[in-house]
Amino acid sequence: MVNETHSNKIQILKKLFQSEGEILSGVSLSEETGISRVAVWKHIKALKEYGISIESRPRGYVLADPDDLLEPFCFREDLQDRIFHFQEVETTMDTAKQLAGEGAPHLSCCVAEHQTRGRGRLKRKWVTSKGGLWFTLILKPDLPPPMVWIYNFAASLTLSRTINRLFDLDSRVKWPNDLLLDGKKLTGLLSEMETQADLVKHLLIGIGINVNNDPSKEAFEAVSLKNALGRSVSRRGILTAFLDDFSELTRDMDIPALMAQWKRQTSTIGTRVRVETLNHVVSGTALDVDDNGTLIVKTETGENSKIIYGDCFHT
Repeated sequence: MVNETHSNKIQILKKLFQSEGEILSGVSLSEETGISRVAVWKHIKALKEYGISIESRPRGYVLADPDDLLEPFCFREDLQDRIFHFQEVETTMDTAKQLAGEGAPHLSCCVAEHQTRGRGRLKRKWVTSKGGLWFTLILKPDLPPPMVWIYNFAASLTLSRTINRLFDLDSRVKWPNDLLLDGKKLTGLLSEMETQADLVKHLLIGIGINVNNDPSKEAFEAVSLKNALGRSVSRRGILTAFLDDFSELTRDMDIPALMAQWKRQTSTIGTRVRVETLNHVVSGTALDVDDNGTLIVKTETGENSKIIYGDCFHT
C-alpha cells in the first residue's frame, strides 16, 4: 500500500511537471491518473508538506518551481535510470551503498531532500537543510583499490569548474576535496569504498552543495550559491551539468594530468593550514600535493610532513 501511495503521488507530480506551467484541475488530474478527486487533493496536500511548491489556484494546481524538482522523470532520458531520488533518508551514503549492492550502474546518483544523520569527515555531523543539493555518486571503476582515490580529486575539480562555468564564480578546491567560495565552505565531499579481494566493488562519493539554503545559520564560515548570487538557482541544472562534466573528465583517467589541473584550481597550496587527523594535528604551510594526493606541509619546526587524509583548515 505504501508503494501504491507513493506511486500515486509521483503520477500527480509528473503530470504537473509535464504541464509546463499550465494549471491542471483536480478533475483532469483524477481522470488522467485514475485516482479519485479526494485522493488527488490528499496527495497534493502531502506533496506540499514534503516542501514541493505546488500552488492551489481557483481553476486547479500548478508547480511554482519545476526547476527545483529532482525526480528521475525530470532529467534527460539518458540520465533517468541512474537517478534515485528520496524525500528523506538517514544518509545518502548508506542508501547508495544499498543501491550499489542491488545493481545500480556506474555513475548512478542517490539524491535526497533531507538526511536525518548526515555525516562529514572524521564522523562530524553534516547539517542538510532544505534547498541544498545532497547526493552520493555510485561508481564502479575499473581500477585497483590503491588507485581509486583519484576519483575524489576528479569530483572536486569537476564540481568547481561546473559551478564556475554556470554562475561565473571563482570557487576553489580545498584539500582534500571541499570547495571554498571567498574563503567560505560551499561544498563538502566524503568518500567510502568497498572492495572484494583485489577488486573495487564500488566507490561512493557523498557530495553536499549549499545551493538555495542558508548555511550561515548553522556555520558562520559557510556560504550558499543563493547567498553569493542573491537569487535561487536550479539544483537540477547543477546536478545534470556536474554528471555530464564528471563523466567526460573521468573517461580517460590520466592521473598526472588530472592532478596538474586540480592544483591549478586549488587555494590550499601556498596557504597556512591546520590539518586534523584522527590522531594528531599538523600546522604549517601547504607546499604541494603530490601525484598520490598526499598533502605536503612544512611545519613550524621546518620539517616536511606528508598527510594522506584529514580535515584541512586554512588559517
